[in-house]
Amino acid sequence: MITHRHALHLFTLFLFLGLGGCASWFSDDEPDPAVHLVKVEVVQAKLMQQRFMLYFRVDNPGDSDLTVRGLDYRIHLGDMLLAEGEHEHWFTIGPKRSGFFKVPIRTNLWPKVKELVKLLKNTDHPIPYRLEGELETGLFIAHYVHLARNGVIIAADLIPEHTR
Repeated sequence: MITHRHALHLFTLFLFLGLGGCASWFSDDEPDPAVHLVKVEVVQAKLMQQRFMLYFRVDNPGDSDLTVRGLDYRIHLGDMLLAEGEHEHWFTIGPKRSGFFKVPIRTNLWPKVKELVKLLKNTDHPIPYRLEGELETGLFIAHYVHLARNGVIIAADLIPEHTR
């Protein structure tokens, strides 16, 4: 005859044994996805507010589906922080495939206009930029993929010939 106490002990034992197997459901054996900023589009540029659209590509090198939950980001131009924020957007990328998403950002560059003019003064001089953040992935348990991209832009490449 199983008493209430024995039943509770058996239940606890099965619970711990079962949860030990659950850890393999959320294993982190898959390689981290690669995140690329593929395009920056100016949506609106007014004196006190600028709106941009950032286009990202996420490459899933793994053998199973990758669920993307969102992105926290910081964008620097030189030493100046241009924008930061978070964007929640859930989507799934199949194995060995890529997925795309876009992030709308809003900023006010007016307080930084003097610094921007200094950076853009010589249109042939490279201006360093830095994108930092974390991509949140995972269906049940969140996994954070740190991303850091550095590069340079040449202002002359962004200015049409007839306005120089």
